[in-house]
Amino acid sequence: MMSQMNPTTSRRAVVRVPSGPRSIETVHVPVPEPGPDQIRVNVAAAAINPVDLGVAGGVFHQLGFVHQPDFTGLGWDFAGTVDAAGPGVELQVGTRVAGFVDGFDRDHGSHAEHLLAPAANVAVVPDGVDLVEAATVPVNAVAAAQLLDLLGEASGAASRLLVTGAAGALGAYVAVLAQDRGWRVTGVARAADEPFVRGLGADFATDLGQGWDAVADAGALQEHALRAVRDGGRFVGVQPAARLAEERGIAVDVVFARPDGARLAGLLARVATGELPARVHAVIPLDEAAAAYEAMAKGGVRGRIVLVP
Repeated sequence: MMSQMNPTTSRRAVVRVPSGPRSIETVHVPVPEPGPDQIRVNVAAAAINPVDLGVAGGVFHQLGFVHQPDFTGLGWDFAGTVDAAGPGVELQVGTRVAGFVDGFDRDHGSHAEHLLAPAANVAVVPDGVDLVEAATVPVNAVAAAQLLDLLGEASGAASRLLVTGAAGALGAYVAVLAQDRGWRVTGVARAADEPFVRGLGADFATDLGQGWDAVADAGALQEHALRAVRDGGRFVGVQPAARLAEERGIAVDVVFARPDGARLAGLLARVATGELPARVHAVIPLDEAAAAYEAMAKGGVRGRIVLVP
């Protein structure tokens, strides 16, 4: 029997020929050793995001973003504990951390028992936030903050911001964080989500309307959302592979989330105080990743499905 304390192999969820959730399999690989400035994380929880469905479905392979010879790793978000640290790392073994793995062209992801990450890319999880909750936060909260960097501050005469997909993970964070920058936020979502969206401090709408000073397109509505921006307004999208062309004097940007441990630490602190939501829809074993991805693909999920090794 292999010792649970010092395993020599580690499981990870991957796709060889990506064709959707049914193409996901679990492989055993050697436990990786951290290099300089790296940590190895014993993953306790890893959320599934829409981008993960795209990878499993082959979207990013078709776009030419993935060139893995054997298999492609799945998963961005993770939370767990440091179980080894390379030279130059101050984090202690046993520290609870969260973060995300970015990019598409990789043989590993967070849907795994272990992963390596630069220590600078992770944040210590505050007391009072459990690791399953923490795993739902990193990529969406950091992406929301980086989206707002692109959007900038509201000005007195131009402060009306529409957030699409405001009941989703990314949209909810954008709706809260935009208020810090002076935006008067209206969130678009289904009627049933109105109490949640209003609970974020935002106004609520079920349709896009027109004439907004800015639109943060967290719902990835793309051209439909761009049409809702007034001439000379601002638009930030969330699909880097499908950046929209500028029109009518609208400044168009697109966010691609990049890991930022220091920023994530501040965001997790706001989760701990209840300012930012951390919503868990379901917790599913890593070995049932294919079924978990299928549940996510059906849509209508409020909060994240979280895989636990």
